[in-house]
Amino acid sequence: MISYARQNSDAQPEVPSQVEEHIAPAPRVSVQAFCDTVETAAAVQSAGEDRRLAKAHLKIQMGGMAAAIEAYRSAPTPNVIILETGTNGDILAGLDQLAAVCDAGTRVIVIGRLNDVALYRELVRRGVSDYLIAPIVTIDVVRSVCNLFSAPEAKAVGRVLAVVGAKGGVGASTVAHNVAWAIARDLALDSVVADLDLAFGTAGLDYNQDPPQGIAEAVFSPDRVDTAFIDRLLSKCTDHLSLLAAPATLDRVYDFGAEAFDAIFDTLRTTMPCTVLDVPHQWSGWTKRALIAADDILVVAVPDLANLRNTKNLVDLLKASRPNDRAPLYCLNQVGVPKRPEINAAEFAKAIEAEPIATIPFDPQIFGSAANNGQMIAEISANHRTIEMFLQIAQRLTGRGETKKPRGSFLSPLLEKLRAK
Repeated sequence: MISYARQNSDAQPEVPSQVEEHIAPAPRVSVQAFCDTVETAAAVQSAGEDRRLAKAHLKIQMGGMAAAIEAYRSAPTPNVIILETGTNGDILAGLDQLAAVCDAGTRVIVIGRLNDVALYRELVRRGVSDYLIAPIVTIDVVRSVCNLFSAPEAKAVGRVLAVVGAKGGVGASTVAHNVAWAIARDLALDSVVADLDLAFGTAGLDYNQDPPQGIAEAVFSPDRVDTAFIDRLLSKCTDHLSLLAAPATLDRVYDFGAEAFDAIFDTLRTTMPCTVLDVPHQWSGWTKRALIAADDILVVAVPDLANLRNTKNLVDLLKASRPNDRAPLYCLNQVGVPKRPEINAAEFAKAIEAEPIATIPFDPQIFGSAANNGQMIAEISANHRTIEMFLQIAQRLTGRGETKKPRGSFLSPLLEKLRAK
């Protein structure tokens, strides 16, 4: 019996766009596709290369319905079957034959050419998980497979955001920590900051935390990583914000394989609605993997030539590696340093082919005070102009357009001062 796990009732294929859509990655599952046309096979093959299906084992065969029925007469069925049906033949009769040889729990996605409500209802009644109208594109397959394993009401859960500097010393960690603060405080979204710079990370200092354990315990003991273990390592900063701190010590060398952080990120996805990765400025297998696997990426740069080159290199590589995702975002930081020649935002945007989502001014007094006091900018100055910028970045990265925080009250300044105390 084919199990029914309906996730998507759209009757028309959607063209991928730069909308703020969150599709949670699929777990380690087996997927087999039986295609009738090379166009569909190409779309499925491209989907298998998407980061969200990186853990899925995908196999593609031609022959459609007949090939699937014949294949499973003597072989077990996978977790998911993608089945393309031609214009000829009875789809329902073929599905009945497939159900006779299909293992319990297998989910079926049908790709057809008939846009018929009555047919769709019959497919649902027979337990088909999803029905896509051909021709399909890559993101249709990604969305359909991933949605089989994530509840619709939980789509906001598990978003991972990566923040990285285009160059060392550009303030990427400061931006990451203040954006995470805005996500937790203003958007009321439970969040965790993961400081990935194990040797020199500053998240503990910025949040005035000194936990005895942190991310090092998890990365050096991958076999122990689970929800309970990660929860014990978290340091609570506010009601909605927690920290997975870096040890920031040099008593050992932090050399990691490309997959060293996978178990940590996977666990955080299942327990936290939002995870902000503070990625150090280095280029290694694991940093590249962390950036490519994130749901959204923010590159922080200062307006000089080296940052322009590095930002363009990062954006171009990440675009090529994530063809079905929104392009990486970037912001300019420390803008307006006295007597320093700078590349203006318009020239930066022309080279990157995208506008910065924020231009954060150089203000050494307020940022220096916050860093030395272990506070966020919002705690130092409730009305500072950069607070709204951090909130706008938080909204863009999380896809949330409205804040939970009431604004405009005459009591707001007083409440902010009480919060700071």
